[in-house]
Amino acid sequence: MKLTSKGRYAVTAMLDLAFHSKTGPVTLAQISRRQDISLSYLEQLFTRLRKQQLVSSTRGPGGGYSLARPAAEIAVSEVVAAVDEAVDTTRCSGAVNCHEGKQCLTHELWDELSNQIFEFLNDISLQDLMDERSIQKVAARQDSNARDAVTLDVNLPPGKSDTESV
Repeated sequence: MKLTSKGRYAVTAMLDLAFHSKTGPVTLAQISRRQDISLSYLEQLFTRLRKQQLVSSTRGPGGGYSLARPAAEIAVSEVVAAVDEAVDTTRCSGAVNCHEGKQCLTHELWDELSNQIFEFLNDISLQDLMDERSIQKVAARQDSNARDAVTLDVNLPPGKSDTESV
């Protein structure tokens, strides 16, 4: 299957943004800290998400990213597609040349599975995920951990990192 970490990270980052952008723009550094995704990788993903008009950016102090549309109007499949991910379980990536240059015996099976996965992701919005109680609990835990990490950084002596103090 071609759904790699790029698609999973994009969905995770967008869901984090959906949870936190209610009070204003969210920085990529905040998402990076909560989700443990590198800042440079998030920058690459958000460039693509912005080009596909899924997020909007605000420059300057207090700036960051916001959803470009309500969470209920953004399907998970859109997020995956925005970062150039294909939901494709065929061996030939849909080219129908998987066996000696022609369609293989099970091509239709895998192609239909790809379609089913796409439809499944297309039927789930970011809001649907936000409404899931189990996901809300994970988001609350991550918020708590991120607050604790910021408090730890603030309380360290100048020149010390949290890894040095352990």
